[in-house]
Order: sequence, then structure tokens, then C-alpha cells
Amino acid sequence: MTIIGQKQAIALLEGAMTANRIAPAYLFVGSPGVGRGLVARWFIERLFCQDIPPQKQPLVQKRLQQGNHPDLLWVEPTYLHNGIRLSAKEAAEKGLKRKAPPQIRLEQIREISQFLGRSPLEASRQIVVLEQTETMAESAANGLLKTLEEPGNATLILIAPSPDALLPTLVSRCQRIPFSRLAQDDMAQVLQQTGYQQILQEPSILAIAQGSPGEAIAAFEQLQAIPPELLAKLNQLPNSSRMALELAKEIDKTLDPQAQLWLVDYLQHQYWQHQPHTQIIHQLEQARTYLLGYAQPRLVWEVTFLELKR
Repeated sequence: MTIIGQKQAIALLEGAMTANRIAPAYLFVGSPGVGRGLVARWFIERLFCQDIPPQKQPLVQKRLQQGNHPDLLWVEPTYLHNGIRLSAKEAAEKGLKRKAPPQIRLEQIREISQFLGRSPLEASRQIVVLEQTETMAESAANGLLKTLEEPGNATLILIAPSPDALLPTLVSRCQRIPFSRLAQDDMAQVLQQTGYQQILQEPSILAIAQGSPGEAIAAFEQLQAIPPELLAKLNQLPNSSRMALELAKEIDKTLDPQAQLWLVDYLQHQYWQHQPHTQIIHQLEQARTYLLGYAQPRLVWEVTFLELKR
């Protein structure tokens, strides 16, 4: 497994393994898309393979790649649809459009407790990874706190953008592993290796990503999903109330909530290039706040564009 960048994170984890001082819980903190999940997979593979003979290690690696190792539980935010939990990928495959972002639910935290309630089956320890831990509701966070207080023979890895995104009581029980945004050369290497070298010719995407290959790829795919005619209209500020209202209607009709949140970032960059006024950035930041607060999207965009055209 090749990891580009994140030398500090790797050094801290290698030091813990060398000294045989694995913490009960880690907080992988840094921007999305910079390799937090990749390093987690590398760390898990090293932990599971360090106590077994070399001839058995390929089997462990294969099971981890397939996602069916009995001593690993990987938890990601979910949507609730007709009583069934769906990951973001599963929801997209079913064509479901949700108003609210996915979240880690209390039921998932209870499943972690059940998982840790038994002894490891093959490895020397159990490992639980929680992606986007910041999406937990307070009840789920409190449930996780009880697990962190008595993890047993297990290691938990929480992945979040910043310590401020979690309850201080959760952060205090984790060893923090910092992740940084990638340098330009490392960024280019990742994009080339993943087949997204065309992004290197998209300065707006690179500016939005700010050293995060994952965010660059997500932004590129979001950009490709926006109809070209809508994108052409959005590349300049509306010059009339009618245009402002029409744009708001088209955005609400065409883009799902996640795409609309990404659009805020894109428009902040685009409009700043043409009119570097802080008021524009502030107005779009307010739009983001309202969208995250589940306000009616069309109304949010109507108010935003009417303000921007002034």
C-alpha cells in the first residue's frame, strides 16, 4: 500500500507499533480527502499482520481488501430510508435524493458495543473505524463515550476534520494523529496515479481543493454533473431580479442538497475571481449556513441571488 504525503501521521503510528504502545483510541484529524482513511487501512493491516507468520499475511491483506475481516468494523454515516440504513454510496445507487446529509446513528453505536462484546476471532485485537465522526448526533456521541471509557481489547479510530467538530469528552480520550493538506507535487502524483490527471488543468478545482486530492476528485465529478447551460449562467452574477429567481428555481430543480452545498464553494471561488468583494463571500457563506440548517433551498438561493445582484 503506497501512501503519498502524511509523513508525520505515519511516523507517529509506526512509533506506537515499534514501542508496542497502541492506544485504545485514535483521532485522525485533518481535511477530507487527504488520506485519513487510506492511512487507517494501512495501520489496520500492519496491526493485524504483526502477530502472524509471514505466510498467512497475504490472506489477511486479501480479507481486508474485501472488507470481510471478522475483527474489523468500519462505520460510516447512513441515511434512513423506509426503516433501512443506507450508506451515501448505496443511496446514490438507488437514485435516492435526501434533504439532509447522512449521519452516524445511535443504532450504529450500539452495534459497535455488540461487536466489542465478543473476543477477537483471528487478530490479537478488534478495530473499529468511524468515518465522518462529526456527523454523530449528541445521543450517539454520548453512547460512543461509554465505549471509549471501556474499549476492552480493541482500538477505535475516529476520523474527523477537526477536534472542534467533536465533543471535548470524546477528543480527550483519543490520541490525536494530525493530517495535513498535500504539497503541490504530492497532489499531482496522487491525481495521476488515480487517473484524474485532467484535474491538473482545472485551476478552479485545484483552488477549491487546496491540497486535498479527494476534494479535487469530488469537485471535478460534481462539476461534470452540473448541466453546462446551468453552469454558464452561474459563472456570472445575476443582473436582474428575474434572472436571480430563475437561477434559484433551476438550482433547486436540478441539484440535490449535497451538490448545492458544493456549489457554494464553487461560486465563492468563481465570483471572487471576477469581483473580489468580501460581501459576496459572506452572502454565500450565509447560504451555506441556511442550507445546512435545512431551510427551503429554493428560498435560500432566491434570497442569496437577489442580494448578490445589488
